Amino acid sequence: MEEFAEMVVAVVAPKRSLKETVLPAYRGQLRHRSWRPSGPVGGGVDPYDEVAEDLVEEIEEGNLEMVQLGAERPKNVLILMSDTGGGHRASAEAIREAFRLEFGGEYRVLVKDLCKEHAGWPLNNMERSYKFLLRHSQLWKVAFHSTSPRWVHSIYLAGLAAFYAKKVEAGLRKYKPDIIISVHPLMQHIPLWVLKWKSRQKAVPFFTVITDLKTCHRTWFHNNVTRCYCPSEEVAKRALLDGLDPSQIGVFGLPIRPSFCRAILHKDELREELEMDPDLPAVLLMGGGEGMGPVKETAEALGEALYVEDLCKTIGQLVIICGRNKALHLSLQSIRWKIPVKVRGFETQMEKWMGACDCIITKAGPGTIAEALIRGLPIVLNDFIPGQEAGNIPYVVENGTGVFSRSPKEAADQVSRWFGPEREELRRLSQNAMRMAKPNAVFDIVRDIHEVVRQQSPLAQITCTLNTFDYSSSIEESLGCILV
Repeated sequence: MEEFAEMVVAVVAPKRSLKETVLPAYRGQLRHRSWRPSGPVGGGVDPYDEVAEDLVEEIEEGNLEMVQLGAERPKNVLILMSDTGGGHRASAEAIREAFRLEFGGEYRVLVKDLCKEHAGWPLNNMERSYKFLLRHSQLWKVAFHSTSPRWVHSIYLAGLAAFYAKKVEAGLRKYKPDIIISVHPLMQHIPLWVLKWKSRQKAVPFFTVITDLKTCHRTWFHNNVTRCYCPSEEVAKRALLDGLDPSQIGVFGLPIRPSFCRAILHKDELREELEMDPDLPAVLLMGGGEGMGPVKETAEALGEALYVEDLCKTIGQLVIICGRNKALHLSLQSIRWKIPVKVRGFETQMEKWMGACDCIITKAGPGTIAEALIRGLPIVLNDFIPGQEAGNIPYVVENGTGVFSRSPKEAADQVSRWFGPEREELRRLSQNAMRMAKPNAVFDIVRDIHEVVRQQSPLAQITCTLNTFDYSSSIEESLGCILV
């Protein structure tokens, strides 16, 4: 109430300066929050006055805006992503949901493709270009490795940053982030360049969440990030080699959506719900969100391998997830199967289908691998995207959680052995998968972000709508406002 009274006096006595108005109120709030300086302050300087005077300087320079007296608002979290593969959006949405579950209305989280919305070619065309390159995988392999050297992508990205900085800044003005999180390798450089250009690097903490399990492009690593979250120790070592300080690196795992991580599932109940055979072991066959890879060939091979012709006996059942590939879906539905088969399109409740199955055949997408580990599913990898997914194969095989084979027949025969004479091996791989799993990764990441932001200096934390990119037009307009 004392701060309130002082501010009222300031409003009705306009002869008082901005410094005389703000210092007492802000000093009182610092003491009320039990803030203490992190280091020694010499010369008899009051640390409360020192921090508050820095704040006034920022306001007078037009860098900060104050909100109305007593106003409370959530911190704006801007998650930057691009739909170049489904994993980036999935991780972004997992982080957004974890913020909601952990902190309620304390954070307002937006997931945006800033380059698509506010930049020009080629940044606004990345999604289409990526899909074209994936259809010609050797072109993607060349693009991935040829741009990996730092001097190549640094020059390229610096040029794009200089060209599109104004447009990206307009996007940041629009969303007014207090915190920025990147879940895409090309979403670090230009926003960080804009923050540096506007002298706002310390005021807006910037976090990178890497969504590749082992092999990742060097554009993921930027020395100016507040913290870089790595999904594995292998990626953390790469971050150190690329110049990040150990204090900038956190290793928590890949962020998986909370509904998947926290689901309490019972296989028998799931099979009843999903109308599956309650007694037969089940294999889940996937090709990612787009139904990529040899899904049809592998499904047909499984149809043969899981049926013992001599005994007229079925030893397993099959669930096929076709994703958005409608042609694949229709083609598989037209087949007359010898074994129980479920053919599905794009699924939003993969935790149920994984929970109902005993193993999985899939391409080496990091999100699917992480989800399979959480469900304890032994993995048969049958395809991968050259570059970022290549390292996922040794990640699975060397950790004893699965095998790799591009041959549909070999993959089907492996599943047949797991469902027959090698059931103990299937059980061992399942146990290894659960040991490798990191189901709490997304919650560990958002809690760490919250803690990093909380421990920042008071000047960086000022919740006076620390609207870094949008500020009031004059000091006079600010006199009726107060720091919350």
